[in-house]
Amino acid sequence: MEVELGGVQEKTPAAPVQPPAARRFLAAAVGKPKEVVCTWAKNVKKVATDDPRRILHGMKVGLALTLVSLFYYVNPLYEGFGVSAMWAVLTVVVVMEYTVGGTLSKGLNRGCGTLLAGGVGLGAHHLADLCGPKGEPIVLGFLVFVLAAGATFSRFIPEVKARFDYGTMIFILTFSLVAVSSYRVDELLELAQQRLSTIAIGGATCICISLFVFPVWAGGDLHKLSANNLEKLATYLEGLAVEYFGEKEELDGALVKDKSFLQAYKSVLNSKTTEEALANFARWEPAHSKFLFYHPWNQYLKVGTQIRQCAYYIEALTTHIIKSQTPQPSSDVHRRIRNACMEMCSESSKTLNELAAGMRAMTRPSAAHVHMEASGAAANVLKAIVMEGGAVVEILQSASMLSLLTEIVCCTRDIAVAVEELARLAQFKSSDADDDAHRHRSTVRPIAETEGSPHHVINMGGQ
Repeated sequence: MEVELGGVQEKTPAAPVQPPAARRFLAAAVGKPKEVVCTWAKNVKKVATDDPRRILHGMKVGLALTLVSLFYYVNPLYEGFGVSAMWAVLTVVVVMEYTVGGTLSKGLNRGCGTLLAGGVGLGAHHLADLCGPKGEPIVLGFLVFVLAAGATFSRFIPEVKARFDYGTMIFILTFSLVAVSSYRVDELLELAQQRLSTIAIGGATCICISLFVFPVWAGGDLHKLSANNLEKLATYLEGLAVEYFGEKEELDGALVKDKSFLQAYKSVLNSKTTEEALANFARWEPAHSKFLFYHPWNQYLKVGTQIRQCAYYIEALTTHIIKSQTPQPSSDVHRRIRNACMEMCSESSKTLNELAAGMRAMTRPSAAHVHMEASGAAANVLKAIVMEGGAVVEILQSASMLSLLTEIVCCTRDIAVAVEELARLAQFKSSDADDDAHRHRSTVRPIAETEGSPHHVINMGGQ
């Protein structure tokens, strides 16, 4: 467009051409699904990368379903079981779990619940049949009410809820089906036999595949989870010692730029549900690897409780560190406090790392005692500095942090006690350091005698 101003022609820039509305809509319609597909693909890749065993689990479920489907595809098998073969397929769908313990738990619960309910249902049918045509529905209705109500109430009992909840639910379902259908079905015994056999086939297929085809042990996962949680707390304390209390950081009012260590403990806070589920499934598993029968799975829960208690104090300490970004004085008292705190964090971190390494190797963590004593000595030094009271203002500014660090050291000691108890109950092997220390303690070295000197006997074992 040309505009004449004072005899001079000037060209104004043309307005940008806007794409038609239909083209914009088409671009949005094509771009949004593409973005959704890309996001979904990234999530799938992350799930598979985090635990490649999940891919194998999907293949195991497919294999189990294919095997039990043969009862429908092969005519001789279908003629023997009929439509009841579908119960084998349904059993695989609901029983097949990720871990061996989960599959065994559901499979045995389903089998025992079905067998018990079938027997009780047949007994209820015969009892109701003795009452005649008029009394039969009344007796059946009464028995369904009583047994269903009682079994449902039992699911609130903690012991039943933890291990037999699924079996109790299957009992209620199967008994109700048998008791109700017995009023209309004549060949009840044959029907119950077919369903029980197909359920047993489906459950046995799941159990065999879980046990012998790339098994995933709940006990092993629980063991690794406890060691990982210990290492996460150790990572936090190590980062805190180096980045916050270390000499290279003068605390000029700003935290270090790399705060990744502050997030290391986050997943520990929400691990209770996973630990309880794994411990429950681990009780159903047979002996495998170094985990024998009657392995102390409950002790893992106690260790997890102590670890989370420490994580709670760590979370409070993190909140305090993030909020308190004011410049700290650089006096002698402050440097002594910082050095003591750094020693407490560093030695506690080493203690947790030693405990985690001992758990992974299933050996007694002997070296943890040295670092635990060192962290306790640093805590005593810190207490002595506070008792001096030379700089009350500086001590008051750090009072919350010092208190939380002291609690973390105490929690580390409690964790060490719980892990040592686990090592004793599970009969972990002694490490080489333990053997060397034992030989050193049991060795008696006589002192060279000099003229006129009395005889000495030194007991290195402390007995």
